[in-house]
Amino acid sequence: MRGSSNRQSYLQRRRKGKAYVCHCCNQEVPFCWMCRCGFEICQECMKENFWGMSCNGITWQCPDCGAQNGFGNQ
Repeated sequence: MRGSSNRQSYLQRRRKGKAYVCHCCNQEVPFCWMCRCGFEICQECMKENFWGMSCNGITWQCPDCGAQNGFGNQ
């Protein structure tokens, strides 16, 4: 294969992952809940603000655009 020595394998790229930046605490984290509008919130901030972002534990409301987003538990 041409140039395969300089390229990462598919699994290496997938395992590297993407770092996200939480819009609440501005920290770089390995996972964020994301809205379609681009809002991202980390798990710790979601736990702290859960009382105001979810009324049923199944969905959460984006504070930026007001869209309903699922937690993926149903």
